[in-house]
Parts: sequence; C-alpha cells; structure tokens
Amino acid sequence: MSGESWLILGASSAIARAFAGEAAARGDLVLLAGRDQEDMATTACDLEVRYGVETHVLLFDATAYEGHAVFLERVLERRKGPLNVFLAVAAMAETAELAGDTPRELAIAEATFLGPLSILSHLTPLLEAESAGRLVVLGSVAGDRGRPKNYAYGAAKAGLHAYLQGLRSRLWKTGVSVTTIKPGFVDTAMTWGLEGLFLVASPEAAARAIMRHALAGAEVRYVPAFWWLIMTLIKLVPERLFKRLDF
Repeated sequence: MSGESWLILGASSAIARAFAGEAAARGDLVLLAGRDQEDMATTACDLEVRYGVETHVLLFDATAYEGHAVFLERVLERRKGPLNVFLAVAAMAETAELAGDTPRELAIAEATFLGPLSILSHLTPLLEAESAGRLVVLGSVAGDRGRPKNYAYGAAKAGLHAYLQGLRSRLWKTGVSVTTIKPGFVDTAMTWGLEGLFLVASPEAAARAIMRHALAGAEVRYVPAFWWLIMTLIKLVPERLFKRLDF
C-alpha cells in the first residue's frame, strides 16, 4: 500500500473507473462513491483481484445535499493516510434534446455544478486542516465557450471552472493542489451516439494523463493536451462570427 487514499466521486463513469485503476496500480486505497452500487461493486472486485488493494463502495448522490456531511464521515472512517479526491460528476444533454425543458436544464446545473460545489464545500475544511492531499476535478472544454449545441452543460462547467480557480487560490498555501482537468471528446456513455465527434480519446489514455497531472500538482490541463490549442483558437473567434457557427 502507498499509504494514501483516493476518493472517486462519480465512480461509475468510464473515466472514473479507469482513474480508479490508475490509483489502485499505485497501491492506493480506493473509495468508490456513486449511485450505481452494482457497477461499483464489480469495479471494486476487479481492483482487489488485479492489484491487491483495499477498496470500499459508498452510496453518493451529488444532488442529495443534506446527506453530504454524513457521507464524508463514512469516508473518513474508511480512508487511510492523506485523502486525495477525484470528482467526475455531471449530467449532459444537447440543446435539441432539452427543447425548452426547464426542469431538465436545472437538473443539468444541479448535477454538474451545484452538487460538486456542495461536496467540495464539505471537503475543503478537511483538506485545509490536514494540509495534505490532492483534489482533481473533471471540467470540460465545453466550459470554455458556450456552444449552441450544449450551452446549458457548458455554462455549468464554466461555473465549476471559476469555482475551482478560487478554491485553488485558497488551498495552495496549505500544500493542497487543486487540478482542473478539461477533457475533449472521450469515448464514454455520455458521448456515445453524439454526432460530429472527432479525435476521441479512450478513457484509459485520459486516466493515465489525469493521474500524471494530479501527481505533478498541475493547475489546469487539457486532456488530450492538443485540446489546449483547439480551445485557444476557438476562444479567439469574435462573438459576431462565433454565433454564426453551428457546432
């Protein structure tokens, strides 16, 4: 065992499962947290057999705010050594799917921004007090500019990016790193079947890069790295031209 623990929030997503494998390969204790307990139990069994590490499965709902304090108590009962956190919680739908469905737009904002904000607000005092640990949060290139096809999701990710920027400024003095990961297109259930995808990365390749950035204490990183150039160019497009693009 490495003497560290990784709490994986949203552990049923493809990237989170792959990242859990990266943590287990280091010999870290792995705490899988999410809503799909059957899926997480399968992942936990695989990690234990493959890497011989200790794993735990915890029920976690990002939008059940009233349960976050108790959830964190359960995490602390099981963790060993410094607590590192990987947060991969979100909900996405394209604008055409929403068709003016206000409750669903609000649900996207809750799952993608407000839920993460709630659990991070519970975790921050702990990380601050212990002056140890790494916090890695999955953002998105969608948060860099509002695209017509998914601006509700993009807006939620943009809010998360700004929140993490402030949190990073708060925690860096304590030695706790806060890493914002902005993935491009990754082959996951969230992107399956969407039209217009290109340069799609595998969850395993993304997870390897994310762990590398986490261990280096990086601040903001695009995964794969070439998305930095793509998004830099997209952000340079004037608004009067950008609004004419349908992508």
